[in-house]
Amino acid sequence: MAFRKRREALRSILSGSACIRPGSVYDAVSIRIAEDLGFELGMFGGSVASLAVLGDPDIALITLTELAEQMRRMSRAASLPVLVDADHGYGNALNVRRTVQELEAAGAAGLTIEDTLLPQAYGETKTQLISLEEGVGKMKAALDGRGDPSLVIMGRTGAASVTSIEDAIARARAYEAVGVDALFFTGVKTRGELEAIAAATRLPIVLGGSPEEMTEPAYLGGQRVRIALQGHAPFAAATLAVYETLKALREGRSPKALKGLASSGLTGRVMREADVKARSAEFLGLENLGLKN
Repeated sequence: MAFRKRREALRSILSGSACIRPGSVYDAVSIRIAEDLGFELGMFGGSVASLAVLGDPDIALITLTELAEQMRRMSRAASLPVLVDADHGYGNALNVRRTVQELEAAGAAGLTIEDTLLPQAYGETKTQLISLEEGVGKMKAALDGRGDPSLVIMGRTGAASVTSIEDAIARARAYEAVGVDALFFTGVKTRGELEAIAAATRLPIVLGGSPEEMTEPAYLGGQRVRIALQGHAPFAAATLAVYETLKALREGRSPKALKGLASSGLTGRVMREADVKARSAEFLGLENLGLKN
């Protein structure tokens, strides 16, 4: 299958002994940059998906169609394996099944399904979780929806910060028993909590953020953590760069006086100018094609 190599690369990370930090990606340009810099994996988070597509906060407003289409754009632009935050699967267990099918077709190397109650319930200000039984049903549906056996499906829980570490372990063990490929945890605050999780489970662990005392790669690797997220700084940096540039132009600064812009060489690499020129020469007979930056 077209995307199997990417999925096998993610499986290789999970079956290894080291902990890697993925690059946060959200569009065709960011995934190409991450690939060129040598990241082993891209992470397409729900928050940056919502920001990139809608300009809205991460409150489950983005639709499955929008998420899958953005993933499809990235899959076309680069071959970097991408792990997708599929939130709650966009509905109940049957919706989860459909979510897996769509993201698999869009080229995701793996995806996470979480047990958070989304969208937020009326009148509730705190994060809520679905029942363990419903979570298990969602994991079963996710596995049933997988057509390519190399696609990685991760069971995700935020119970560590919502209910208790004991509940997080109980949920993880139930998802593990169903047959997911890895366990994704958010809200783990201490080494003791991580060590308890590692002792009670068998599958590779993914951490969605962790305090300073749990950032050392060797320690994380020793606790079976294979992927540790590090936030979405690239989107924040890009937002500031666009804001400052537009502000300077609005205030009358000459475009030629602007600092911090991508060079023509970097822009050319990101848009794969050399490849386009080669194809134009071969297929259109255009030997001296000049592309606009």
